[in-house]
Amino acid sequence: MLDETAKGVFTIAATPFLPGGAIDFDSIDRMVDRYQQMGASGLTILGMMGEAGKLSASESVAVAVVTRVIGRAAVPVIVGVSAPGFAAMQALAEAAMAAGGAGVMVAPPTGLRTDDRILGYFRNATRALGPIPFVLQDFPLATDVQIAPSVILSIVADCPTCVMLKHEDWPGLEKISALRRASDAGARRISILCGNGGMFLPEELGRGADGAMTGFGYPQMMARIIKAHDAGDTDRAHDILDAYLPMMRYEGQPGLGLAIRKYSLAKQGIIAHPTLRQPGPTLSAAAMSEIDILAERQARKLADLGL
Repeated sequence: MLDETAKGVFTIAATPFLPGGAIDFDSIDRMVDRYQQMGASGLTILGMMGEAGKLSASESVAVAVVTRVIGRAAVPVIVGVSAPGFAAMQALAEAAMAAGGAGVMVAPPTGLRTDDRILGYFRNATRALGPIPFVLQDFPLATDVQIAPSVILSIVADCPTCVMLKHEDWPGLEKISALRRASDAGARRISILCGNGGMFLPEELGRGADGAMTGFGYPQMMARIIKAHDAGDTDRAHDILDAYLPMMRYEGQPGLGLAIRKYSLAKQGIIAHPTLRQPGPTLSAAAMSEIDILAERQARKLADLGL
């Protein structure tokens, strides 16, 4: 069961599709195995990267519960259950936990504009989820909901089953520091795992984050940085980040990021096809060539680091 002590790398998993758009279950098996081999201490599925909004309710249960991920993974699995209404959220959350999930992740719906409404939403979500531990997903670039540190602390105080913050604010380093100062002063300490493709991971770890929860197309990067950080070798942590930064920059293009990420995963053999379920962009030949060049340069830089 997920709790406040969670740390390490919770890789956000893509949902693999066949070229025609059907779920590629064989690739799910391979992806789960490869993510674990690359250092994942947990997996997060059916998040924004998992194209959860393009799946039917029955497909979500099939991906999250009935088949492969939870049954195959040897690490904790968090299931994204964000939904417009609490009934759908509750149903998927209960199904995921019944199958052995570790917890669920909840993002605020677009349109919450005041601190009171944000706090009220998560109080209601807590009641709907009952004893199920949940991750608060703070990703204002996607949700357009700004959650101040004081509001996060109120949610943590009022909602005892909130055990983790998926921190994806940008800029957000000061938010991490504010939350850690509060817990040092006596507020309940929850786990903080960070997103944004790992772009700020060395700094986030230095501010008190417990690890990463993101889906960069080379998921081993996060495990390598955390290993260097935990060994006290911050220079090496930054050197590793430097090797991946050009690819992270390219992947960070709004609207194309997931297509680029899936192309990278397919090139590594983690999934069979780079297919996005429609609606979604298709990479041009020029874009694929640029990604290939970046991958070759990245491999040379990693070889110089002995990786």
